[in-house]
Amino acid sequence: MFTSNPFAELSASISPGVMQTYVIVMVILVVAGTLFDVWHKKSAKYFFENYRKAKNKGTQDVGGGEMVSLAIQTAASEVLTSSEFCNARRRIAHLLTMYGFLAYVITTVVMVFMYPTPATPTPVILPQLWTIGGLMVCLGGYWFWFFIRVDVAAEGNSPFRIVRADLFILSLLASVTLGLVWAYLQAAGSTWTTVFLGLYLLTTTLLFGSIPWSKFSHMFFKPAAALQKRVAEADGSRSNMPAPADKPAVFGSARRLPRNY
Repeated sequence: MFTSNPFAELSASISPGVMQTYVIVMVILVVAGTLFDVWHKKSAKYFFENYRKAKNKGTQDVGGGEMVSLAIQTAASEVLTSSEFCNARRRIAHLLTMYGFLAYVITTVVMVFMYPTPATPTPVILPQLWTIGGLMVCLGGYWFWFFIRVDVAAEGNSPFRIVRADLFILSLLASVTLGLVWAYLQAAGSTWTTVFLGLYLLTTTLLFGSIPWSKFSHMFFKPAAALQKRVAEADGSRSNMPAPADKPAVFGSARRLPRNY
């Protein structure tokens, strides 16, 4: 499993063309789901209106060079290192999940399109990165789910309590976990391989097909919001706003933090 391409082995029963078509459909679902989410929640309209209002309040212009610099700072801070998380455990869990997911998805695409059959030998590094990426997602995701979530860690609720906001993390964990289990069973020649392949495909389709109802698209919105904040600070439009509170807002009781803080 750790050194073999599970998709090349799968080509004995499912043609590479079918696998590649499935991956393309998942990409289309991501694009379409994100665009629908932007339209339905009017996220783009909100960002542009907020940007226009902030620009009108600004006391100085932000040039093209400075805008590029702010974009690089945003990418290096909020995107690559998730500096917006004050809680160290939450930040580490997020980074494990994010980088693990990137490694897992990228290696999946490369193996499916470039090394789809045993006739095209796969470099050992690819299935290794695929497995390591999946394990990173599981480590970060399960750590967050069972030990870091506010409603579990601070409010004492059961870790098995599920609401719609949990759709993304649960479908992600289910997809990656079942993918790793399927690859292991396939390498071991288990009779359960087909069952777990079906579950893997089902949960993966749920992950990428449920974007309008999950938090998947937040990974695209958060960098835009972070950049907008830096631009507002640079042009002076944020100077007239009240300073952020030292502590997060509370709801109902001083002992209860907002969900997913």
